Amino acid sequence: MRRKIPSTAALVSFESAARHESFTKAASELSLTQSAICRQIGSLEAFLGIELFKRSRRGVKLTDAGLSYSRRIASQLDAVERDTLSVMGQQGTSVIELAVVPTFGTQWLLPRLKDFQTRHPEITVNLTNRTRPFLFADTDFDAAIYFGDADWPGTLAYRLMGENPMPVCNPTLLEGQLTLSAERIAQLPLLQQTTRPHAWRQWFSERQLHVPRDMTGPRYELFSMLAQAAMHEMGIALIPPFLIQRELEEQRLVIASPHALNSAKAYHLMIPERKTSTVSLQAFRNWLIEQAHGYTLPEEHPAAGVANR
Repeated sequence: MRRKIPSTAALVSFESAARHESFTKAASELSLTQSAICRQIGSLEAFLGIELFKRSRRGVKLTDAGLSYSRRIASQLDAVERDTLSVMGQQGTSVIELAVVPTFGTQWLLPRLKDFQTRHPEITVNLTNRTRPFLFADTDFDAAIYFGDADWPGTLAYRLMGENPMPVCNPTLLEGQLTLSAERIAQLPLLQQTTRPHAWRQWFSERQLHVPRDMTGPRYELFSMLAQAAMHEMGIALIPPFLIQRELEEQRLVIASPHALNSAKAYHLMIPERKTSTVSLQAFRNWLIEQAHGYTLPEEHPAAGVANR
């Protein structure tokens, strides 16, 4: 069935004329004559059956329908241009569109991606932030790195690592001590993670401690936000050490207690079942699992040793 789509030339002419609100400027931008722009927009209006511009001796002005349509067309043409440039730039390479939870992507994955590029220069990995599951069939994503229980229909899950967050804070909050007791931590402002609302309650429970205010305190959606708040002495936060390795090494944050929060959930690489045989995804999967399983905190980082640095 033939699509109900006007000519690309007419859409490009309309988008330019709408952006400038001038047929003359659109003609100059597109290296066409003004009469050619008029014809293209006239044919588009005839195709749509609506008036896109109001003409007068003083020039042209978008109608309400024209304004609404121009906004939609502009975004669609931008998307077509991006996709076209992407294909032109591939030149025989494979591209992996990867959805990734933000802090994991920026703090752990990105610093290691150069190694993958060195090993597989023929594969390009594009990263986009996504925090929750989605339907792969409705997106362009080839895979996702996701924190949870790996319950994602239609996919195969590859476990990367557990989270195991630990209490971290600005060194000044230690007040000269190497670590803080759970009782002392309970007295400090507790920074909360929006998607892990029970984290502090679970941590105190594992220490056999009941803290009435364990779910109070400012809430932040991302671990990177928690880290910034902790560095600015706003309180103490539960953060996985592998997400703040640089901050720990530079002593902007220290681990305040050697006790990590045990969690059944973990970071997983999720690949749709229909794409598991893709060569580029297999290469990325193998490399990522190797990096994750080979990662350990540096020797000087375990527990109190970090606080002493």
